[in-house]
Amino acid sequence: MPSQESPRLVVLVSLSAMAVLPINMFVPSLPNIAKDLNADFALVNIAIAGYAMATAVTHLLAGALSDRFGRKPVALFALAIFTIASMGCGLATDITTFLLCRLFQGAVIAGYAVSLAIIHDTSDEGMVASRIGYVSSAWAVAPMIGPAIGGFLDTGFGWRANFIAFAVLGVSGLYLVAFHLKETKLHRSAALTPQMWDYGELCRAPLFWAHVLCMALSIGTLYVFLGGAPLVAAQLGGTSSAALGFYMGMVPAGFILGSHLVGRASTRQPAIGFMLTGRVLTCMGLLGGMVFVASGWMHPLAFFIPCVFVGLGNGLTMPVANARVLSLHPQLAGTASGLAAAVTVMGAGVVAWLSGLVVNPLNAHMAVLSVMLITAGLSLAACLFIVDADGK
Repeated sequence: MPSQESPRLVVLVSLSAMAVLPINMFVPSLPNIAKDLNADFALVNIAIAGYAMATAVTHLLAGALSDRFGRKPVALFALAIFTIASMGCGLATDITTFLLCRLFQGAVIAGYAVSLAIIHDTSDEGMVASRIGYVSSAWAVAPMIGPAIGGFLDTGFGWRANFIAFAVLGVSGLYLVAFHLKETKLHRSAALTPQMWDYGELCRAPLFWAHVLCMALSIGTLYVFLGGAPLVAAQLGGTSSAALGFYMGMVPAGFILGSHLVGRASTRQPAIGFMLTGRVLTCMGLLGGMVFVASGWMHPLAFFIPCVFVGLGNGLTMPVANARVLSLHPQLAGTASGLAAAVTVMGAGVVAWLSGLVVNPLNAHMAVLSVMLITAGLSLAACLFIVDADGK
């Protein structure tokens, strides 16, 4: 059992929330940014896609660096880069400077990888999934409230206010880490090179890839929903913007419920059971959506209610899968966390891209449900592989 004192959960949750808020909080400001910086909207939109790429690279580096130099220094360095980059975005007078600073904002994602590694360092096996469940809730709550906050700031103070707010969050994060987070990685390697070789060890582990595949397909299912839901709502008709926002909000609400259940009960129940239950519930919910289509029920709720099971299933799956990835090679917890997160993000992005090749405004309802069901089924297959391996 780890002997280090466990950091306060609010610090880890805050780090995770700060890691995800910059993804979409400023999205309502995109048109104003394009107008103010005299740039095409498509070019400004790179601030989202480019940021996603930057976070994938950061995931890869942050985990290995935290195994080598410690959790706290990496978190402080990442937050410092994020704070400076946020100020750069807020002060930018041309699109090139803005986009460059926006890429460097991606450093903040290291806070999530470091948080997971810290949980592994300071929690016994029965508590890891529970604590990750609470921390993971930030990944559902922050994207729900982020655009509303960003829209308020943009309306009241202009688009630059969003990036001033990010800089303030960065300074707050530096304070929390500097004064309320003790170093938990007590045994570090003497050089960085071994951490690079650790990637090879992880890549040769079938169970590691089974967990990562399960997570990537689970998040990919969610990405398909996020990209396709507006098209489905338009196809079915009669859905106002407010109603669409409410319907889409039910899915992350399901994630919060699932991760909360893991946080409350995973210390008393086998963790793999939550993971398997999450994958089965997701498939059952989406099958129910197909039944609704076959029965002729074309109300928007016929699509959105089944999709709630996507959020619920991911909430049950992701904390457990992350916890198990960390425990496969305990000495490589940070490296494993970073690599798993990077591959999950990239894999989910590939799923979303493939979905875009088959979904269009005319077939959205059936196509989105079908693609989600396929990815959810593949994720269930990966989970069953893990369950079988555990039984051997």
